[in-house]
Amino acid sequence: MIKDPHATAAALLPLVGGPANVTSVAHCMTRLRLGLADRSRVDDEALRAVPGVLGVVEDGASYQVVLGPGVVGRVTAAFEALLAAGGTGTADDRADGDGRYGDGEDGGKTAGADDASVTPAVAPAVTPAADTTADTADALARRGAELKARQKARNATPLKTALRRVADIFVPLIPALIGCGIVAGIAGLLTNLRWLPGLTPALTALSSAFMALIAVFVGHNTAREFGGTPVLGGAVAAVVVYPGVAKVTAFGTALAPGQGGVLGALAAAVLGTYVEKWCRARLPGTLDVLLTPTLTVLVSGLLTLYVLMYAAGEVATAIGTAADWLLTTTGALAGLILGGLFLPLVMLGLHQALIPIHTTLIEQQGHTVLLPILAMAGAGQVGAAAAVYVRLRHDTSLRTTIRSALPAGLLGVGEPLIYGVSLPLGRPFLTACVGGAAGGAFVGLFAMLGTEVGATAIGPSGWALFPLLAGGGWAVTAGVYGGGLLTGYAVGFLATYFFGLPDGAGRPVCDPEKHEPRPADRPGPRPASPR
Repeated sequence: MIKDPHATAAALLPLVGGPANVTSVAHCMTRLRLGLADRSRVDDEALRAVPGVLGVVEDGASYQVVLGPGVVGRVTAAFEALLAAGGTGTADDRADGDGRYGDGEDGGKTAGADDASVTPAVAPAVTPAADTTADTADALARRGAELKARQKARNATPLKTALRRVADIFVPLIPALIGCGIVAGIAGLLTNLRWLPGLTPALTALSSAFMALIAVFVGHNTAREFGGTPVLGGAVAAVVVYPGVAKVTAFGTALAPGQGGVLGALAAAVLGTYVEKWCRARLPGTLDVLLTPTLTVLVSGLLTLYVLMYAAGEVATAIGTAADWLLTTTGALAGLILGGLFLPLVMLGLHQALIPIHTTLIEQQGHTVLLPILAMAGAGQVGAAAAVYVRLRHDTSLRTTIRSALPAGLLGVGEPLIYGVSLPLGRPFLTACVGGAAGGAFVGLFAMLGTEVGATAIGPSGWALFPLLAGGGWAVTAGVYGGGLLTGYAVGFLATYFFGLPDGAGRPVCDPEKHEPRPADRPGPRPASPR
Protein backbone atom coordinates (compact mmCIF):
# COMPACT_ATOMS: atom_id res chain seq x y z
CA MET A 1 0.00 0.00 0.00
CA ILE A 2 1.30 3.46 -0.91
CA LYS A 3 1.54 5.66 2.18
CA ASP A 4 3.30 8.65 0.60
CA PRO A 5 2.12 9.50 -2.93
CA HIS A 6 4.75 12.23 -3.22
CA ALA A 7 7.56 9.75 -2.60
CA THR A 8 6.04 7.35 -5.14
CA ALA A 9 5.72 10.08 -7.76
CA ALA A 10 9.30 11.17 -7.10
CA ALA A 11 10.46 7.58 -7.59
CA LEU A 12 8.47 7.14 -10.80
CA LEU A 13 9.45 10.34 -12.62
CA PRO A 14 13.15 9.61 -13.26
CA LEU A 15 12.31 6.01 -14.17
CA VAL A 16 10.13 7.15 -17.09
CA GLY A 17 12.85 9.39 -18.47
CA GLY A 18 12.36 12.54 -16.44
CA PRO A 19 10.13 15.57 -17.07
CA ALA A 20 11.44 16.14 -20.59
CA ASN A 21 10.30 12.67 -21.66
CA VAL A 22 6.69 13.04 -20.40
CA THR A 23 4.36 14.56 -22.97
CA SER A 24 1.01 13.97 -21.23
CA VAL A 25 -0.36 12.77 -17.89
CA ALA A 26 -3.77 11.31 -17.11
CA HIS A 27 -5.23 8.58 -14.98
CA CYS A 28 -8.19 6.22 -14.96
CA MET A 29 -9.56 4.14 -12.08
CA THR A 30 -6.34 2.23 -11.48
CA ARG A 31 -3.61 3.44 -13.83
CA LEU A 32 -1.31 6.42 -14.26
CA ARG A 33 -1.33 6.96 -18.05
CA LEU A 34 1.70 8.69 -19.51
CA GLY A 35 2.50 9.93 -22.99
CA LEU A 36 6.22 9.52 -23.61
CA ALA A 37 8.52 11.14 -26.14
CA ASP A 38 11.03 8.27 -26.09
CA ARG A 39 9.90 4.84 -24.88
CA SER A 40 13.50 3.58 -24.73
CA ARG A 41 14.28 5.88 -21.79
CA VAL A 42 11.90 4.01 -19.48
CA ASP A 43 13.47 1.69 -16.89
CA ASP A 44 10.87 -1.09 -16.75
CA GLU A 45 12.77 -3.19 -14.23
CA ALA A 46 13.04 -0.43 -11.67
CA LEU A 47 9.45 0.71 -12.25
CA ARG A 48 8.07 -2.73 -11.41
CA ALA A 49 10.19 -2.78 -8.26
CA VAL A 50 8.85 0.53 -6.88
CA PRO A 51 6.79 -0.22 -3.73
CA GLY A 52 3.08 0.10 -4.48
CA VAL A 53 3.38 -0.45 -8.24
CA LEU A 54 1.14 -3.38 -9.18
CA GLY A 55 2.33 -3.64 -12.76
CA VAL A 56 3.02 -1.75 -15.97
CA VAL A 57 1.05 -1.76 -19.21
CA GLU A 58 2.19 -0.51 -22.61
CA ASP A 59 -0.92 0.08 -24.70
CA GLY A 60 -0.56 1.92 -27.96
CA ALA A 61 0.49 5.51 -27.45
CA SER A 62 0.34 5.45 -23.65
CA TYR A 63 2.56 3.90 -21.00
CA GLN A 64 0.52 2.94 -17.96
CA VAL A 65 1.58 2.28 -14.38
CA VAL A 66 -0.95 0.21 -12.42
CA LEU A 67 -1.29 1.68 -8.92
CA GLY A 68 -4.79 0.63 -7.88
CA PRO A 69 -8.05 2.43 -7.10
CA GLY A 70 -7.91 5.42 -4.78
CA VAL A 71 -4.12 5.59 -4.84
CA VAL A 72 -3.71 6.53 -8.48
CA GLY A 73 -5.41 9.92 -8.13
CA ARG A 74 -3.10 11.04 -5.33
CA VAL A 75 0.02 9.84 -7.10
CA THR A 76 -1.07 11.52 -10.35
CA ALA A 77 -1.54 14.85 -8.57
CA ALA A 78 1.91 14.56 -7.01
CA PHE A 79 3.39 13.52 -10.36
CA GLU A 80 1.88 16.54 -12.12
CA ALA A 81 3.20 18.81 -9.37
CA LEU A 82 6.69 17.45 -9.94
CA LEU A 83 6.38 18.01 -13.68
CA ALA A 84 5.24 21.58 -13.11
CA ALA A 85 8.27 22.16 -10.88
CA GLY A 86 10.55 20.49 -13.41
CA GLY A 87 12.06 18.37 -10.64
CA THR A 88 13.30 14.81 -10.77
CA GLY A 89 13.78 14.31 -7.05
CA THR A 90 13.50 10.96 -5.33
CA ALA A 91 12.12 9.87 -2.03
CA ASP A 92 15.62 9.98 -0.53
CA ASP A 93 16.00 13.61 -1.53
CA ARG A 94 13.11 14.46 0.76
CA ALA A 95 14.92 13.39 3.89
CA ASP A 96 15.56 17.00 4.89
CA GLY A 97 11.84 17.21 5.68
CA ASP A 98 11.17 20.46 3.88
CA GLY A 99 8.82 18.79 1.38
CA ARG A 100 10.86 19.89 -1.63
CA TYR A 101 12.47 17.59 -4.16
CA GLY A 102 16.10 17.58 -5.11
CA ASP A 103 17.79 16.56 -8.35
CA GLY A 104 18.76 12.99 -7.53
CA GLU A 105 18.94 10.62 -10.48
CA ASP A 106 18.68 7.20 -8.84
CA GLY A 107 14.92 7.45 -8.48
CA GLY A 108 14.82 4.64 -5.97
CA LYS A 109 15.87 2.06 -8.56
CA THR A 110 16.02 -1.51 -7.39
CA ALA A 111 16.45 -4.78 -9.19
CA GLY A 112 13.35 -6.27 -10.76
CA ALA A 113 12.22 -8.62 -13.45
CA ASP A 114 13.38 -8.42 -17.03
CA ASP A 115 11.74 -6.04 -19.50
CA ALA A 116 8.02 -6.66 -19.92
CA SER A 117 5.05 -4.88 -21.44
CA VAL A 118 2.76 -6.01 -18.65
CA THR A 119 3.98 -7.60 -15.47
CA PRO A 120 3.12 -7.40 -11.80
CA ALA A 121 5.39 -5.92 -9.21
CA VAL A 122 7.41 -8.76 -7.71
CA ALA A 123 8.93 -8.62 -4.27
CA PRO A 124 12.69 -9.01 -4.75
CA ALA A 125 13.43 -10.66 -1.43
CA VAL A 126 13.69 -14.46 -1.54
CA THR A 127 14.72 -16.63 1.37
CA PRO A 128 17.71 -18.98 0.97
CA ALA A 129 15.43 -21.98 1.24
CA ALA A 130 13.64 -20.85 -1.89
CA ASP A 131 16.73 -20.20 -4.03
CA THR A 132 15.79 -22.93 -6.47
CA THR A 133 12.42 -21.31 -7.09
CA ALA A 134 13.41 -17.65 -7.01
CA ASP A 135 13.41 -17.39 -10.78
CA THR A 136 9.89 -18.79 -11.23
CA ALA A 137 8.02 -15.50 -10.92
CA ASP A 138 10.60 -13.77 -13.12
CA ALA A 139 10.29 -16.52 -15.73
CA LEU A 140 6.50 -16.19 -15.71
CA ALA A 141 6.82 -12.42 -15.92
CA ARG A 142 9.04 -12.76 -18.99
CA ARG A 143 6.67 -15.19 -20.61
CA GLY A 144 3.68 -12.97 -19.86
CA ALA A 145 5.55 -10.02 -21.35
CA GLU A 146 6.35 -11.95 -24.51
CA LEU A 147 2.74 -13.10 -24.87
CA LYS A 148 1.55 -9.51 -24.41
CA ALA A 149 4.11 -8.20 -26.90
CA ARG A 150 3.03 -10.68 -29.56
CA GLN A 151 -0.62 -9.92 -28.88
CA LYS A 152 0.06 -6.20 -29.06
CA ALA A 153 1.65 -6.63 -32.49
CA ARG A 154 -1.45 -8.46 -33.71
CA ASN A 155 -3.69 -5.82 -32.12
CA ALA A 156 -2.15 -2.89 -34.02
CA THR A 157 -5.12 -2.63 -36.36
CA PRO A 158 -7.18 0.45 -37.31
CA LEU A 159 -10.24 -0.99 -35.53
CA LYS A 160 -8.48 -1.50 -32.23
CA THR A 161 -6.74 1.85 -32.50
CA ALA A 162 -10.18 3.44 -32.93
CA LEU A 163 -11.48 1.52 -29.92
CA ARG A 164 -8.61 2.83 -27.81
CA ARG A 165 -9.49 6.37 -28.87
CA VAL A 166 -13.10 5.81 -27.87
CA ALA A 167 -11.92 4.53 -24.50
CA ASP A 168 -9.77 7.65 -24.05
CA ILE A 169 -12.92 9.74 -24.54
CA PHE A 170 -14.94 7.98 -21.85
CA VAL A 171 -12.30 7.02 -19.26
CA PRO A 172 -11.94 10.62 -17.91
CA LEU A 173 -15.70 10.60 -17.20
CA ILE A 174 -15.57 7.54 -14.95
CA PRO A 175 -14.90 9.39 -11.64
CA ALA A 176 -18.01 11.54 -12.15
CA LEU A 177 -20.05 8.47 -13.11
CA ILE A 178 -18.94 6.72 -9.93
CA GLY A 179 -19.63 9.69 -7.67
CA CYS A 180 -23.05 10.36 -9.16
CA GLY A 181 -23.85 6.66 -9.15
CA ILE A 182 -23.16 6.32 -5.44
CA VAL A 183 -25.21 9.45 -4.69
CA ALA A 184 -28.05 7.97 -6.77
CA GLY A 185 -27.81 4.76 -4.75
CA ILE A 186 -28.04 6.70 -1.48
CA ALA A 187 -31.04 8.63 -2.78
CA GLY A 188 -32.76 5.42 -3.81
CA LEU A 189 -32.08 3.82 -0.43
CA LEU A 190 -33.48 6.83 1.45
CA THR A 191 -36.55 6.82 -0.80
CA ASN A 192 -37.22 3.13 -0.17
CA LEU A 193 -36.78 3.56 3.58
CA ARG A 194 -38.80 6.81 3.56
CA TRP A 195 -36.05 8.57 5.46
CA LEU A 196 -35.11 12.26 5.11
CA PRO A 197 -37.78 13.14 2.51
CA GLY A 198 -36.56 16.73 2.41
CA LEU A 199 -33.03 15.68 1.42
CA THR A 200 -33.92 13.06 -1.19
CA PRO A 201 -34.86 15.51 -3.99
CA ALA A 202 -31.55 17.32 -3.54
CA LEU A 203 -29.59 14.07 -3.79
CA THR A 204 -31.56 13.09 -6.88
CA ALA A 205 -30.74 16.42 -8.51
CA LEU A 206 -27.05 16.00 -7.70
CA SER A 207 -26.91 12.50 -9.10
CA SER A 208 -28.91 13.30 -12.24
CA ALA A 209 -27.33 16.61 -13.29
CA PHE A 210 -24.16 15.09 -14.70
CA MET A 211 -26.04 12.42 -16.65
CA ALA A 212 -28.32 15.10 -18.07
CA LEU A 213 -25.30 16.95 -19.48
CA ILE A 214 -22.94 14.03 -20.16
CA ALA A 215 -23.30 14.62 -23.91
CA VAL A 216 -21.49 17.95 -23.53
CA PHE A 217 -18.54 16.30 -21.76
CA VAL A 218 -18.40 13.53 -24.36
CA GLY A 219 -18.33 16.15 -27.13
CA HIS A 220 -15.57 18.08 -25.38
CA ASN A 221 -13.38 14.98 -24.91
CA THR A 222 -14.07 13.74 -28.44
CA ALA A 223 -12.93 16.96 -30.07
CA ARG A 224 -9.78 16.96 -27.95
CA GLU A 225 -9.03 13.33 -28.84
CA PHE A 226 -9.52 13.90 -32.58
CA GLY A 227 -7.52 17.10 -32.72
CA GLY A 228 -10.28 19.70 -32.72
CA THR A 229 -11.13 22.55 -30.36
CA PRO A 230 -12.67 20.94 -27.25
CA VAL A 231 -15.16 23.73 -26.54
CA LEU A 232 -16.50 23.53 -30.10
CA GLY A 233 -17.00 19.80 -29.69
CA GLY A 234 -18.93 20.46 -26.49
CA ALA A 235 -20.99 23.18 -28.17
CA VAL A 236 -22.01 20.93 -31.06
CA ALA A 237 -22.83 18.02 -28.74
CA ALA A 238 -24.84 20.28 -26.42
CA VAL A 239 -27.64 20.43 -28.97
CA VAL A 240 -28.37 16.76 -28.20
CA VAL A 241 -29.57 17.60 -24.68
CA TYR A 242 -31.03 21.07 -25.31
CA PRO A 243 -34.76 21.07 -24.39
CA GLY A 244 -35.61 23.18 -27.46
CA VAL A 245 -34.94 20.28 -29.85
CA ALA A 246 -38.45 19.06 -29.03
CA LYS A 247 -39.66 21.63 -31.57
CA VAL A 248 -37.51 20.11 -34.36
CA THR A 249 -38.89 17.39 -36.62
CA ALA A 250 -36.63 14.86 -38.35
CA PHE A 251 -37.90 12.08 -40.65
CA GLY A 252 -41.45 13.01 -39.73
CA THR A 253 -40.87 12.59 -36.00
CA ALA A 254 -40.37 15.24 -33.34
CA LEU A 255 -37.01 14.94 -31.63
CA ALA A 256 -36.70 14.43 -27.89
CA PRO A 257 -34.05 16.09 -25.70
CA GLY A 258 -31.25 13.59 -25.15
CA GLN A 259 -32.23 11.45 -28.14
CA GLY A 260 -29.16 9.57 -29.30
CA GLY A 261 -27.39 10.19 -26.01
CA VAL A 262 -23.64 9.76 -25.85
CA LEU A 263 -23.57 8.05 -29.23
CA GLY A 264 -25.12 11.08 -30.88
CA ALA A 265 -22.79 13.40 -29.00
CA LEU A 266 -19.78 11.33 -30.05
CA ALA A 267 -20.81 11.39 -33.71
CA ALA A 268 -21.63 15.11 -33.60
CA ALA A 269 -18.25 16.03 -32.11
CA VAL A 270 -16.33 13.86 -34.61
CA LEU A 271 -18.22 15.55 -37.45
CA GLY A 272 -17.57 18.98 -35.92
CA THR A 273 -13.85 18.25 -35.68
CA TYR A 274 -13.62 17.36 -39.36
CA VAL A 275 -15.61 20.45 -40.34
CA GLU A 276 -13.30 22.60 -38.21
CA LYS A 277 -10.16 21.11 -39.74
CA TRP A 278 -11.54 21.58 -43.24
CA CYS A 279 -12.26 25.23 -42.56
CA ARG A 280 -8.91 25.97 -40.95
CA ALA A 281 -7.07 24.43 -43.92
CA ARG A 282 -8.85 26.69 -46.43
CA LEU A 283 -9.74 29.99 -44.77
CA PRO A 284 -7.23 32.84 -44.41
CA GLY A 285 -6.26 33.89 -40.92
CA THR A 286 -8.42 37.02 -40.89
CA LEU A 287 -11.57 35.01 -41.67
CA ASP A 288 -10.60 31.91 -39.73
CA VAL A 289 -11.30 33.51 -36.35
CA LEU A 290 -14.91 34.33 -37.28
CA LEU A 291 -15.96 31.77 -39.87
CA THR A 292 -14.39 28.53 -38.61
CA PRO A 293 -16.27 28.33 -35.29
CA THR A 294 -19.45 29.60 -36.98
CA LEU A 295 -19.38 27.03 -39.76
CA THR A 296 -18.37 24.27 -37.33
CA VAL A 297 -21.37 24.88 -35.10
CA LEU A 298 -23.77 25.57 -37.99
CA VAL A 299 -22.93 22.71 -40.37
CA SER A 300 -22.29 19.98 -37.83
CA GLY A 301 -25.14 21.21 -35.63
CA LEU A 302 -27.72 21.03 -38.43
CA LEU A 303 -26.51 17.59 -39.51
CA THR A 304 -26.71 16.48 -35.88
CA LEU A 305 -30.30 17.65 -35.57
CA TYR A 306 -31.62 16.32 -38.85
CA VAL A 307 -29.58 13.11 -39.21
CA LEU A 308 -27.33 12.06 -36.33
CA MET A 309 -29.76 12.42 -33.41
CA TYR A 310 -32.39 10.32 -35.12
CA ALA A 311 -29.91 7.66 -36.27
CA ALA A 312 -28.08 7.50 -32.93
CA GLY A 313 -31.42 7.35 -31.11
CA GLU A 314 -32.40 4.28 -33.11
CA VAL A 315 -29.07 2.62 -32.32
CA ALA A 316 -29.31 3.46 -28.62
CA THR A 317 -32.85 2.10 -28.41
CA ALA A 318 -31.73 -1.08 -30.15
CA ILE A 319 -28.89 -1.51 -27.61
CA GLY A 320 -31.28 -1.21 -24.66
CA THR A 321 -33.82 -3.55 -26.21
CA ALA A 322 -31.16 -6.12 -27.07
CA ALA A 323 -29.67 -6.07 -23.57
CA ASP A 324 -33.08 -6.55 -21.95
CA TRP A 325 -34.04 -9.35 -24.34
CA LEU A 326 -30.70 -11.06 -23.94
CA LEU A 327 -30.95 -11.35 -20.17
CA THR A 328 -34.67 -11.97 -19.76
CA THR A 329 -34.77 -14.62 -22.50
CA THR A 330 -31.36 -16.29 -22.45
CA GLY A 331 -30.02 -14.98 -19.15
CA ALA A 332 -28.03 -17.99 -17.95
CA LEU A 333 -26.58 -18.73 -21.38
CA ALA A 334 -25.84 -15.07 -22.06
CA GLY A 335 -24.18 -14.72 -18.66
CA LEU A 336 -22.10 -17.83 -19.27
CA ILE A 337 -20.86 -16.52 -22.63
CA LEU A 338 -20.23 -12.94 -21.50
CA GLY A 339 -18.55 -13.95 -18.24
CA GLY A 340 -16.44 -16.58 -19.96
CA LEU A 341 -15.27 -14.44 -22.87
CA PHE A 342 -14.54 -11.17 -21.11
CA LEU A 343 -10.94 -12.02 -20.15
CA PRO A 344 -10.06 -12.87 -23.78
CA LEU A 345 -11.77 -9.61 -24.83
CA VAL A 346 -9.56 -7.71 -22.38
CA MET A 347 -6.48 -9.47 -23.74
CA LEU A 348 -7.48 -8.55 -27.30
CA GLY A 349 -8.38 -4.97 -26.38
CA LEU A 350 -11.95 -5.36 -27.64
CA HIS A 351 -13.53 -4.69 -24.23
CA GLN A 352 -13.13 -0.96 -24.90
CA ALA A 353 -16.02 -1.15 -27.35
CA LEU A 354 -18.31 -1.84 -24.38
CA ILE A 355 -17.72 1.55 -22.71
CA PRO A 356 -20.19 3.56 -24.84
CA ILE A 357 -22.66 0.65 -24.58
CA HIS A 358 -22.50 0.76 -20.78
CA THR A 359 -22.91 4.55 -20.82
CA THR A 360 -25.89 4.32 -23.17
CA LEU A 361 -27.62 1.82 -20.90
CA ILE A 362 -26.98 4.02 -17.85
CA GLU A 363 -28.49 6.97 -19.71
CA GLN A 364 -31.57 4.99 -20.74
CA GLN A 365 -32.26 2.76 -17.75
CA GLY A 366 -30.27 4.30 -14.91
CA HIS A 367 -27.89 1.33 -14.79
CA THR A 368 -26.03 -1.12 -16.99
CA VAL A 369 -27.02 -4.77 -16.66
CA LEU A 370 -23.89 -5.96 -18.46
CA LEU A 371 -21.19 -4.79 -16.05
CA PRO A 372 -22.08 -7.07 -13.09
CA ILE A 373 -21.99 -10.09 -15.40
CA LEU A 374 -18.69 -9.07 -16.96
CA ALA A 375 -17.26 -8.51 -13.47
CA MET A 376 -17.56 -12.25 -12.88
CA ALA A 377 -14.52 -12.73 -15.12
CA GLY A 378 -12.44 -11.10 -12.40
CA ALA A 379 -13.91 -13.48 -9.83
CA GLY A 380 -12.83 -16.47 -11.90
CA GLN A 381 -9.36 -14.93 -12.17
CA VAL A 382 -9.11 -14.55 -8.39
CA GLY A 383 -10.22 -18.15 -7.83
CA ALA A 384 -7.69 -19.42 -10.35
CA ALA A 385 -4.87 -17.43 -8.72
CA ALA A 386 -5.83 -18.79 -5.30
CA ALA A 387 -5.63 -22.34 -6.66
CA VAL A 388 -2.20 -21.68 -8.13
CA TYR A 389 -1.12 -20.30 -4.76
CA VAL A 390 -2.26 -23.47 -3.00
CA ARG A 391 -0.90 -25.94 -5.55
CA LEU A 392 2.48 -24.30 -6.14
CA ARG A 393 3.30 -24.14 -2.46
CA HIS A 394 7.04 -24.60 -3.07
CA ASP A 395 7.30 -21.61 -5.41
CA THR A 396 7.94 -18.90 -2.87
CA SER A 397 8.54 -16.12 -5.38
CA LEU A 398 5.37 -16.86 -7.35
CA ARG A 399 3.32 -17.05 -4.16
CA THR A 400 4.75 -13.66 -3.19
CA THR A 401 3.58 -12.29 -6.54
CA ILE A 402 0.09 -13.68 -6.02
CA ARG A 403 -0.13 -12.32 -2.47
CA SER A 404 0.80 -8.84 -3.68
CA ALA A 405 -1.66 -8.90 -6.61
CA LEU A 406 -4.61 -10.71 -5.04
CA PRO A 407 -6.03 -7.75 -3.04
CA ALA A 408 -6.10 -5.67 -6.21
CA GLY A 409 -7.77 -8.58 -8.01
CA LEU A 410 -10.51 -8.69 -5.40
CA LEU A 411 -11.18 -5.02 -6.18
CA GLY A 412 -11.33 -5.69 -9.92
CA VAL A 413 -7.76 -4.84 -10.95
CA GLY A 414 -6.87 -8.02 -12.78
CA GLU A 415 -3.86 -7.19 -14.99
CA PRO A 416 -1.15 -8.28 -12.51
CA LEU A 417 -2.81 -11.67 -12.05
CA ILE A 418 -3.56 -12.14 -15.74
CA TYR A 419 -0.15 -11.28 -17.15
CA GLY A 420 1.94 -12.32 -14.17
CA VAL A 421 0.30 -15.63 -13.27
CA SER A 422 -2.53 -17.20 -15.27
CA LEU A 423 -1.70 -16.28 -18.88
CA PRO A 424 1.98 -17.33 -18.75
CA LEU A 425 0.97 -20.63 -17.12
CA GLY A 426 -1.54 -21.26 -19.90
CA ARG A 427 -4.23 -23.53 -18.54
CA PRO A 428 -5.04 -21.37 -15.47
CA PHE A 429 -6.12 -18.62 -17.86
CA LEU A 430 -8.66 -20.99 -19.42
CA THR A 431 -9.89 -22.24 -16.06
CA ALA A 432 -10.23 -18.62 -14.89
CA CYS A 433 -12.53 -18.11 -17.89
CA VAL A 434 -14.51 -21.15 -16.72
CA GLY A 435 -14.94 -19.52 -13.31
CA GLY A 436 -16.06 -16.26 -14.94
CA ALA A 437 -18.56 -18.17 -17.07
CA ALA A 438 -20.02 -19.87 -14.00
CA GLY A 439 -20.39 -16.58 -12.12
CA GLY A 440 -21.93 -14.92 -15.18
CA ALA A 441 -24.40 -17.79 -15.60
CA PHE A 442 -25.41 -17.40 -11.93
CA VAL A 443 -26.21 -13.70 -12.32
CA GLY A 444 -27.85 -14.28 -15.70
CA LEU A 445 -30.08 -17.01 -14.27
CA PHE A 446 -31.50 -14.62 -11.71
CA ALA A 447 -32.09 -12.06 -14.47
CA MET A 448 -34.24 -14.67 -16.22
CA LEU A 449 -36.12 -15.19 -12.96
CA GLY A 450 -36.86 -11.47 -12.68
CA THR A 451 -34.08 -10.25 -10.36
CA GLU A 452 -32.08 -7.80 -12.46
CA VAL A 453 -28.63 -6.78 -11.28
CA GLY A 454 -27.25 -3.53 -12.67
CA ALA A 455 -24.54 -0.97 -11.93
CA THR A 456 -25.16 2.76 -11.88
CA ALA A 457 -21.60 3.54 -13.04
CA ILE A 458 -18.70 1.91 -14.84
CA GLY A 459 -15.13 1.49 -13.66
CA PRO A 460 -15.21 -0.43 -10.38
CA SER A 461 -15.48 -4.20 -10.32
CA GLY A 462 -15.20 -6.98 -7.78
CA TRP A 463 -16.02 -5.91 -4.24
CA ALA A 464 -15.77 -2.23 -5.22
CA LEU A 465 -18.95 -2.58 -7.29
CA PHE A 466 -21.25 -3.24 -4.30
CA PRO A 467 -22.00 0.46 -3.57
CA LEU A 468 -23.03 0.99 -7.21
CA LEU A 469 -25.48 -1.91 -7.54
CA ALA A 470 -29.03 -1.23 -8.68
CA GLY A 471 -32.01 -3.16 -9.98
CA GLY A 472 -34.52 -4.49 -7.47
CA GLY A 473 -34.04 -3.96 -3.77
CA TRP A 474 -30.41 -3.35 -2.91
CA ALA A 475 -30.20 -6.27 -0.48
CA VAL A 476 -31.53 -8.73 -3.06
CA THR A 477 -29.35 -7.28 -5.81
CA ALA A 478 -26.27 -7.41 -3.59
CA GLY A 479 -27.11 -10.98 -2.62
CA VAL A 480 -27.29 -12.09 -6.25
CA TYR A 481 -24.10 -10.25 -7.16
CA GLY A 482 -22.30 -11.64 -4.10
CA GLY A 483 -23.51 -15.12 -4.98
CA GLY A 484 -22.10 -14.68 -8.47
CA LEU A 485 -18.73 -13.62 -7.07
CA LEU A 486 -18.62 -16.63 -4.74
CA THR A 487 -19.56 -18.91 -7.63
CA GLY A 488 -16.81 -17.44 -9.77
CA TYR A 489 -14.26 -17.79 -6.95
CA ALA A 490 -15.25 -21.38 -6.22
CA VAL A 491 -15.47 -22.64 -9.81
CA GLY A 492 -12.29 -20.82 -10.83
CA PHE A 493 -10.47 -22.34 -7.85
CA LEU A 494 -11.75 -25.88 -8.35
CA ALA A 495 -11.27 -25.88 -12.13
CA THR A 496 -7.69 -24.64 -11.74
CA TYR A 497 -6.86 -26.90 -8.79
CA PHE A 498 -7.96 -30.07 -10.55
CA PHE A 499 -7.51 -29.27 -14.25
CA GLY A 500 -5.48 -26.06 -14.58
CA LEU A 501 -2.07 -27.36 -13.57
CA PRO A 502 -0.09 -30.40 -14.73
CA ASP A 503 0.40 -33.42 -12.54
CA GLY A 504 3.25 -32.89 -10.13
CA ALA A 505 2.66 -29.14 -9.97
CA GLY A 506 4.17 -27.36 -7.04
CA ARG A 507 7.54 -26.86 -8.67
CA PRO A 508 9.06 -24.19 -10.92
CA VAL A 509 7.23 -24.24 -14.23
CA CYS A 510 9.44 -22.58 -16.81
CA ASP A 511 13.03 -22.24 -17.85
CA PRO A 512 13.64 -18.47 -18.25
CA GLU A 513 15.09 -18.97 -21.72
CA LYS A 514 13.14 -21.88 -23.22
CA HIS A 515 9.93 -21.74 -21.14
CA GLU A 516 10.17 -25.54 -20.70
CA PRO A 517 9.90 -27.60 -17.51
CA ARG A 518 13.19 -28.17 -15.74
CA PRO A 519 12.84 -31.41 -13.75
CA ALA A 520 16.35 -31.18 -12.35
CA ASP A 521 15.64 -27.82 -10.72
CA ARG A 522 12.25 -28.68 -9.26
CA PRO A 523 12.20 -28.36 -5.47
CA GLY A 524 9.65 -31.12 -4.95
CA PRO A 525 9.92 -33.84 -2.30
CA ARG A 526 13.34 -35.42 -2.40
CA PRO A 527 13.96 -39.12 -1.88
CA ALA A 528 14.91 -40.01 1.63
CA SER A 529 18.61 -40.35 2.15
CA PRO A 530 19.85 -43.89 2.95
CA ARG A 531 20.28 -44.56 6.60
